[in-house]
Amino acid sequence: MGSWRDQILKEFIPQVARLTLVADPDGLLLEEGVLAEIRARGFELIPFEDQVACRYAYESRFRSRWDRGEDTDLVVVLRAGSPDLCSLPYDFLQIGRRLSFSLGEIFPHPSYPVLAALARHTFDALYEAQQRYAPGPLGENASKDFVLRHVFNIAAEAIATPVDLLRVLLRHHYRGGALPPLLADRLLQLLRQNPALAAWPLEAIVPDREAFFLFLQERWPRFLDRLTTAAVLKVQERPPAAPADPAELPFDHPEIRVYLDTFFLEGLLQPVDHPRAASQAPAWVRCGVRVDADADRRQRLAKLLQKLSPAIPEPKAPYTQWLQFARQWAELLYLHHSLPLVQDHEQESRLAGLQTQVDEAFCAWLSQRYAGLSSLPPLPPVMVHHLPRFLARQLEEQRHPKVALLVVDGLAWDQWLVVREELQQRQPPLVLREQAVFAWIPTLTSVSRQALFAGRPPFYFPQSIWTTAREPDLWRQFWLDQGLDQTQVLYLRGLGDGDLETLTEQLGQPRLQVAGLVLDKVDQIMHGMALGAAGMHNQVRQWVQQGYLANLIELLLAQGFGLFLTADHGNIEAQGCGRPSEGAVADLRGERVRVFSDEALRRRVHNQFPEARLWPPLGLPEDYLALMAPGRTAFVRPGERIVSHGGLTVEEVVVPLVQIGRRQE
Repeated sequence: MGSWRDQILKEFIPQVARLTLVADPDGLLLEEGVLAEIRARGFELIPFEDQVACRYAYESRFRSRWDRGEDTDLVVVLRAGSPDLCSLPYDFLQIGRRLSFSLGEIFPHPSYPVLAALARHTFDALYEAQQRYAPGPLGENASKDFVLRHVFNIAAEAIATPVDLLRVLLRHHYRGGALPPLLADRLLQLLRQNPALAAWPLEAIVPDREAFFLFLQERWPRFLDRLTTAAVLKVQERPPAAPADPAELPFDHPEIRVYLDTFFLEGLLQPVDHPRAASQAPAWVRCGVRVDADADRRQRLAKLLQKLSPAIPEPKAPYTQWLQFARQWAELLYLHHSLPLVQDHEQESRLAGLQTQVDEAFCAWLSQRYAGLSSLPPLPPVMVHHLPRFLARQLEEQRHPKVALLVVDGLAWDQWLVVREELQQRQPPLVLREQAVFAWIPTLTSVSRQALFAGRPPFYFPQSIWTTAREPDLWRQFWLDQGLDQTQVLYLRGLGDGDLETLTEQLGQPRLQVAGLVLDKVDQIMHGMALGAAGMHNQVRQWVQQGYLANLIELLLAQGFGLFLTADHGNIEAQGCGRPSEGAVADLRGERVRVFSDEALRRRVHNQFPEARLWPPLGLPEDYLALMAPGRTAFVRPGERIVSHGGLTVEEVVVPLVQIGRRQE
């Protein structure tokens, strides 16, 4: 059957032209599989978004080396979002080979507005359906129905009962692929024609994953009440359902019940206190009933260990698989570190073995796929430097009158789960919409956090890559380029404790539209931590319980900000493998990474630590040469245990991105 990518890749033949210019109005070259294959054929892609940045990359990385007679990768200058190449620089047009691609050429049957609304990772399923069924030209509604059925496995005409609807939404939201608004509206239109679903809050639970799981969570205690034929037990404060909501859900239906254990296991639903259910309910219900907190966590941990081993993504897996796996991995680590210290040698051995498998698989994946991540479209954001453009889109589409980004320096995903647990106990509860992004490698603050605030890869700030001093300027410059002025942009760091009086005044400036705030308390805890990863969890919990973060969140929401929380990198517990006897040759002496400006010097230290990893300067200045400590070790005294960052583990590289809002929103 082939692939839709074949029509694009057949044009990229090495040695045909040194410079290729591509008009790509639909961003097809920025699909992960296309990008990876183009790079594998020896082509390097430069997006033409900013003429100055494009010229800088072209001249410094390629043109100057061509003039010296050196061989380099072939260059593709990509004009995404436009079918016209005429706006490219004249010297590009003089020597470049010209290509263009469009959705309509590859997918001639569905209507263009429907195609344009789809995420690129859905094109494989769409192409297969197009080849198999050859539907011919389709109108807009027919296109929507075709895509819903064959891409998202949702056949609206087959949803006749509440059980049908629940089954479809359980499967859809567990996969995590949101429906484009165009398709969600079409599905809602069809579902509203069914009288059996008239009482359901479809506008909330069909397009919104978090709203759907909150819907299930609220009705789970009511189901337990009915199941145990007891009077309603007011175990915890929960707002009553609106009169139009269905009061009870058929959790005991065989087609629904099969999902529950997985949802409670992975933390999508939380067990509740219910004494009668704990003693009287059937065994399948116990996964959602809190009996003995430690015993429940141990059971969940054992099940996750069993589940995750065969779920480790393959070396050529799409990046979305690793983002999803990272969340499950964080849930496992959170459970492990939240349990009392009890010697369970079998479980410790299983966890250590799984950890090794995950580390090896992730490193293998990074070596094949990481290089292309920075070139992927920033919507949805894939790497931390995409976040400013993501926030700019929030303002452009008027989703929020102003936006704030909280960067919790060094917060790993498993530690975010500690933060989340504490925040969810606030009343009224917050709505937390979670996704994940990749940090820059090496996972150092001066690299990854600076890229985050610059909105660009580290390659573009070689003079300041050793420090974070230019972060305020880079943040402001990004927003000035978006049309804001300096009075509308705020950058503050060194936050995390103390009072909020001064900050309240600064956030209340009438012209302010964008705030970038760095909370470095977790980073301070990390670098003073002597009790390992479990100690990190305890210290992070104590910090959140002190209330600074919750009060800051409340302040920002009260001021009308659209609020997002993320981290520049995570951290791990590492064991010392020895200090390199490098003298003064290393430009940066991190615990998990050493950085050199000379390849011969890096090789000299690598000879002392042959298992260490030579990391290429991907997206970095050419003289920023990193040597990664092997595995989960650090360049400190042998046997010494520390919590640090800089390396290549899932916990260091994949970080949370959380939209925070109030319940009524």
